[in-house]
Amino acid sequence: MTDKFDKAPAGSPAGPAPVSKGATPAPENIKAIPVRHVGRWISGVVVIGLLAALGYAFSQGNIQWHAVGDKLFDSTVVAGAGRTLLISVLAMVLGVILGVVLAVMRLSKNPVTSWVAWLYIWFFRGTPVYVQLLLWFNLALIFPVLNIPFVYKDEMTDVMTPFMCALLGLALNEAAYMAEICRAGIQSVDEGQTEASHALGMTQGRTMRRVVLPQALRVIIPPTGNEFINMLKTSSLVYAVTYNELLRSTSQIGSTSYAVMEMLFVASIWYIVMTSVFSVGQYYLERRFARGSLRSLPLTPLQRIKVNLAAFSNRPSGGVSA
Repeated sequence: MTDKFDKAPAGSPAGPAPVSKGATPAPENIKAIPVRHVGRWISGVVVIGLLAALGYAFSQGNIQWHAVGDKLFDSTVVAGAGRTLLISVLAMVLGVILGVVLAVMRLSKNPVTSWVAWLYIWFFRGTPVYVQLLLWFNLALIFPVLNIPFVYKDEMTDVMTPFMCALLGLALNEAAYMAEICRAGIQSVDEGQTEASHALGMTQGRTMRRVVLPQALRVIIPPTGNEFINMLKTSSLVYAVTYNELLRSTSQIGSTSYAVMEMLFVASIWYIVMTSVFSVGQYYLERRFARGSLRSLPLTPLQRIKVNLAAFSNRPSGGVSA
C-alpha cells in the first residue's frame, strides 16, 4: 500500500501536515534541568561562616587598626622593605650563579669536582639557614683577622657586617638548592643534543652554554621563581644578625610604640604584597618559556575572565535543545 500525498498546490494554505502511517513523530526539545549540588552550597555556607567568625574575632580584639594604616607607609618601614628586596635579589643572583657552577661540577666526570660539589650541597642542605647566619655572624671568634697575603687584611668584625653576613648566609644556602634544580634541568635535556653538538665539533663547555642550558631553562625557571618568592620570606631570618630589614624595622617601631601586633600586621602586608607581585611575574615568565613545549599556551587569568564573561552573556535563557 502506498501512502497518500497531499495534492494541494504549493501556495495554497494547508493545515498541519498529516503524519503518515508508521512514521515516528519528531522529538520534542529537551529541557535540561541542572543537578542541584546541595553539598556544595552547605560547604560554601560553612566556609563563609567560619571566615565571618574569624573576621569578627579580630575586629573585637585589642588591636589598634588605625596604627596599621598609619605605619604602613612609614619611612622606616618602607626603607626596611627596600632592604629586604635588595638582600633577596642579591642573594638569589649569587645563589643562581653558584648553583649553576655546582650543578656542572656535580655532573662532571672529574671525581674531585663532583665530590666537592656533593659535599657542599650535603652540608648546606643539612644545616638550617638560621644556624648558618649565626656562624657567619660569629666568624670572628674563629678568625679574628681576615688575612689574604698581598691582597687584603682587616679585622673580621669589620668585614662581617650585618649586610655581609645576611648576603653570605642566604646566598650560599640558596646555591645548594639551586644546584639540585639546575642539575635536574640539565639532565632533562636529551643526551642526543649533546652527542649532536660534539659531532659538530663543539667543546663540552660550548655545548653546555649554547645547547644544554638554553633548553634546560624551561625546567629550571618554575622552581627558581618559587625559590625567589621563598627567599623574600626567608630573608626575615637575617633579623638574627641585626640586619635592618623589614621585620627588624617593624619590630623596632613596635617595641617603642607598644604596638607589637599592629607592626607585625604591617610586616605581613608588605610580605604579601611583594610575594604577590613576584608571583605574577613568575607566572608570565613560565608562560614565555613554555612556548617551545606547548602547542597552545594556556589562557592567562585575564583571558579566562573574558571567556567566562562571554560564555555567561551568551548563555540561552531557555532549555537546551537537542
